[in-house]
Amino acid sequence: MAKILLVDDELTMVQMVADMLRQEGHEVFPFTNTQAASTALTTHSPELVITDLYLDKANPHGMEILKKARELTPPAVVIVITGFGSVDTAKEAMKQGAFDYLQKPFKVDEFKLCVQRALSYNAAITETVYLRKQLKKKYQFSQIIGSAPRMQQVFKMIERVADTDSTILILGESGTGKELVARALHFNSRRQFAPFVPINCSALPENLLESELFGHRRGSFTGAITDKKGLFQEADGGTIFLDEVGSMSPLLQSRLLRVLQEREVRRVGENLPVYVNVRVLAACNEPLEKKIKEGTFREDLYYRLNVIAIQLPSLRERRDDIPLLVAHFLKDKSNSRTGQSFQMTREAMEIMCTYNWPGNVRELENAVERAATLCEGEVIQSTDLPPSILEAVNFTGTSKEPASGVALPTVPDSALYPLRNETSQTPGEPPPPEEILPLKTFLREQEQSYLNRALQQCGGDKEKAAVLLGVSLATLYRKLSGEEKET
Repeated sequence: MAKILLVDDELTMVQMVADMLRQEGHEVFPFTNTQAASTALTTHSPELVITDLYLDKANPHGMEILKKARELTPPAVVIVITGFGSVDTAKEAMKQGAFDYLQKPFKVDEFKLCVQRALSYNAAITETVYLRKQLKKKYQFSQIIGSAPRMQQVFKMIERVADTDSTILILGESGTGKELVARALHFNSRRQFAPFVPINCSALPENLLESELFGHRRGSFTGAITDKKGLFQEADGGTIFLDEVGSMSPLLQSRLLRVLQEREVRRVGENLPVYVNVRVLAACNEPLEKKIKEGTFREDLYYRLNVIAIQLPSLRERRDDIPLLVAHFLKDKSNSRTGQSFQMTREAMEIMCTYNWPGNVRELENAVERAATLCEGEVIQSTDLPPSILEAVNFTGTSKEPASGVALPTVPDSALYPLRNETSQTPGEPPPPEEILPLKTFLREQEQSYLNRALQQCGGDKEKAAVLLGVSLATLYRKLSGEEKET
């Protein structure tokens, strides 16, 4: 069940409570003095500490146990016990981080319920910490796929500004990954354990967006039946992400400008300002300078938002990343009938590299999802791609190449799933079978190529290359030698 450290100077009390807890299936470490208990805290790392406040009947040494228990990683939940009716001291212990307190003599059922609540709380906190670690892992810079020079510039900028409080304006076409960049900025900053609150400013009408952002007071408008905190207050201590900020009305732009200047919000129907400690990230899929000239966006707000700008390239501006992105989207997919990983033919990959992708990475992901779903085997063919893509590149299906007049990019063999047996054949003979590289082999080749590029950029200095890549020197050596374990 749980590790519980029990501290009380009354031996009879310690024995009775320890037996009770062991009957519940817990592992109990009982102590009657402060020094031994303090040492055991670091040795056993308990989930729950139950300690008497007055271990020598004069001084509240239990407060020392409480302090050390809360300094553990992860911190232990603490229940304090007092037999002297000193509620004030017990309340002080609560302020110092104790979960709850009990007064002697206490009832057995009351004690068991308190322990159960404390352990449930500890489990919830542990799960929250785990989920936040998973979120941080998910939104590491390495999860943003791309090796093109334009993307490398983006990575460097994100890394430089992530742990600052500067307002960031993220620019890029729809589908380029603006929210993914915003989440990476948040989960790699000192605010990572505070809320990340995204809102699409174009998805709500003006009156609802104002209420969502700044909150409202009960009765301030029809339907406001209760007080409501706005998203700026919900994001206090963390980050708010304003997507499609260019669609805001002039009134909301004025209110947002005040938030950025004064760091305070006023709920609808209320004049009392509320201070908020929030980092603002904004995004727009079209140039705001154009909206300023048209008179639909405030110039002073633009300069408040555009403290640091991150421009995301469109997918057609980084075609070399398309094979990497396809491999990434196929990585966790497998044929539902055979359980085998998907592969893609050279022809299909070349078509994907030719297409202009107006919907950018989001459209690419959807195309890969569709192709994998409709694929009859494990090898994705050209005909499995969406008809709109085949039509756009004038693919007829009668040859291994798209029709003439369509310029194919030069895609290196190492960046494709190649057809190795492309030899001449007698007319009428069936085409030779396609040799498809396993996805792990393809990913390993891509990784080795990328590592070599980093080394070349650093003049062969492995330490500099490790720093550039964001990995340890030992990890770099393992990957270069091919000893990195596959998962």
